[in-house]
Amino acid sequence: MSDFVFAPSATPSLAIAGTTQRFAVRRIWCVGRNYAAHARELGNDEREPPFFFSKQPDMLVPGGGDIAYPVLTQNLHYEGELVVALKGGGQDVPPEKAAGLIFGYAAGIDMTRRDLQKRMQEKGKPWEIGKSFEQSAPVGTITPSSRVMDAGAIRLSVNGEVRQNSDLSNMIWSVAEIIARLSQQVSLATGDIIFTGTPEGVGAVVRGDRLRVEIEGLAPLDVTIA
Repeated sequence: MSDFVFAPSATPSLAIAGTTQRFAVRRIWCVGRNYAAHARELGNDEREPPFFFSKQPDMLVPGGGDIAYPVLTQNLHYEGELVVALKGGGQDVPPEKAAGLIFGYAAGIDMTRRDLQKRMQEKGKPWEIGKSFEQSAPVGTITPSSRVMDAGAIRLSVNGEVRQNSDLSNMIWSVAEIIARLSQQVSLATGDIIFTGTPEGVGAVVRGDRLRVEIEGLAPLDVTIA
C-alpha cells in the first residue's frame, strides 16, 4: 500500500548515447548572458558575474520533437545552448574539481517568452515567467564525457537557415567556472543539468518553424513549433 495520497509523477529523464539506460533529471539550472556578443545584443554589460535561474524538471522536452507555442506571449525566442549533465555534486566546488562531477553533454534550447521577460525586467521584477513554462527546455541525447568541454562549434538553424553560429570557446565563464559558481549558490547533486548560455543571434519563431541545434561532437537536437 502506498504512503502517498497520489501516485508520484514519473521522473523526467534523458536518453544516453550508446545505451538503453536513461539519465534521471533532478533539477534544471540555466546561466544568463554567458556569451559577450549575446549580452551586447540585449543591451547588457558582458563583464557581469554569472547569474542563474531555473526551470522545473517537468518542463523538459527529452529528445526534442513537437512543442506547443506557449500561452501569454507574442514573441517566443530560441536560445541554442550546451547542456551539462552532472553525476555528482557538492557545495563550494573548486573549478579544478568540476570535471569530476560531469557525466556528459547534450544540445539544448532555452525557449524564452521574450516579451514577458523584458516586461518584468523593466519593472524590476523576477523574470521567471519569461523563462519557466511548459516545454521550455528541449534537450537532446546525452553524450557521456568527463572532460571539461570548452571548445567546439555551436549553431542553431531555423527552417534550414543558420541563425546562431559561434564556438564554445566564446563563453565568458567556462564549464568548470559555471559549476564552481553555481555550487556557491546551491548544493549541486547527481542528476542536475545546467544550460550554459547562448551565443548571439537569438530571435523569434512562429508556429511551424523547425529548429535544429548542432554542437560539435554531440547528437543534434530537432524541435518543431507545433
